[in-house]
Amino acid sequence: MTLFSGCQSSLLPARAAALAIPPCRTGIRARRAASVFSLLLFFIFLSGCNTSAIYQDHLYNPPVYWGSHVVKKGETLYGIAWRYGRDYRELGDANGLSAPWTIHPGQVIRLDKKGDIPRTASASSGSSRASTQQRSSNSGRAPARSSKAPIASDIDWQWPHGGTVIARYSTSGKVNKGIDIAGQPGDAVKAAAKGNVVYAGSGLLGYGNLIIVNHSEHYLSAYAHNREILVQEGEDVKAGQVIAELGSTGTDKPMLHFEIRRNGNPVDPSRYLPRR
Repeated sequence: MTLFSGCQSSLLPARAAALAIPPCRTGIRARRAASVFSLLLFFIFLSGCNTSAIYQDHLYNPPVYWGSHVVKKGETLYGIAWRYGRDYRELGDANGLSAPWTIHPGQVIRLDKKGDIPRTASASSGSSRASTQQRSSNSGRAPARSSKAPIASDIDWQWPHGGTVIARYSTSGKVNKGIDIAGQPGDAVKAAAKGNVVYAGSGLLGYGNLIIVNHSEHYLSAYAHNREILVQEGEDVKAGQVIAELGSTGTDKPMLHFEIRRNGNPVDPSRYLPRR
């Protein structure tokens, strides 16, 4: 069953034997029994593990608060948290981890537990102000556009590429957790703000060659579908620094998919970037 090839449970044979259904006397009854059996197995495994199918579903919108994740070689807590729509600090706290969030292959990261995000007085004040402006900006029916005043944050954001925005942030219909920017293969992709590279690789399905930069306690940014990654994990980058070459890995045409996440949650990048 290829659908469950990424599951962490090894109990399928035992459960299948325990739930074995004797042959039915008629072909119709046999087909019905087989359908019920398959559906039952599906829900058993859906409740106990995560499959790669959920990452390929554009309508699936994390955060995920069920199942677990077994750490593979090269994975970081930042990348795992990004995959499941969680804040890396919250997920780390839920699993008894602390900075610098070191994990190792074979380690089980529980997703069914919720942790806490430490807050400072200044950060809480700034976050509250940004949150208030976000709610105010979303009160109307018109879609957010880059021509509107940017939302206040503790980050001095810059556009990562000067191309045309061909797909905007959307939480309904075809979900888009960021913006897609058109460009030519090999175009410079620039860091949208100073920070530290916490992920650089191709392990997150649907993103191709991906870079994630940590900017502060609250903000991360991501740059997907790159042709070539020019930075390494752990490297400090400056705002405007070229960090990748634009490409089409993980997609069907050259583009930069750019995301900003605040406390692990996707936000509309065009509301944080300066006016063009």
